[in-house]
Amino acid sequence: MATKLAVVGTNESAKKTAVSSKTANTKKMVINDENNWDQRLGFLMHDVSRLRRIVFDDFMKPLGVTRSQWWVLAYLSRHDGMIQSDLAGVLELGKAALGGLIDRLEASEFIERRSDPMDRRVKRIYLTAKGAQTVKEMRSLSHEMSERILAGLSQDERHSLSNMLTLVKQNLVTIKREEGIEE
Repeated sequence: MATKLAVVGTNESAKKTAVSSKTANTKKMVINDENNWDQRLGFLMHDVSRLRRIVFDDFMKPLGVTRSQWWVLAYLSRHDGMIQSDLAGVLELGKAALGGLIDRLEASEFIERRSDPMDRRVKRIYLTAKGAQTVKEMRSLSHEMSERILAGLSQDERHSLSNMLTLVKQNLVTIKREEGIEE
């Protein structure tokens, strides 16, 4: 039997104690603010991610690349010459979705497709000189943005934040795999 959790409000008495009662298939709980930290954390992580994407897009706008295109270019800058289907797998994109991105990047002369010397049916993706220069500019803008959004955090705090977020990501990947969650 599935149990649903409903937050029904907070008042003075609820701040002192969390009360739960079972009715039918619904478990109602009054959760006080002190016990609601996990929900606030979830909203905070979502807000930070959303705001970072918005700011990042604005920082990259002068370069004429979208977030999705930046993602492909950044990955290719570390793994140039990947097979298109392997790149789709690593980026967890459908082959058709990546194909459209690759088409636009190729039309903008950021990348080029080349046949694999061993198997002409396979296409490898390479950065062009223009693509490599754009990645260099993106890294500079990304660093500038990171410095601004991490203002007030020491180097140790930045490393701790990175380590903690890495652990959260690993936990989410494990849950996704264990639960068979598809995107």
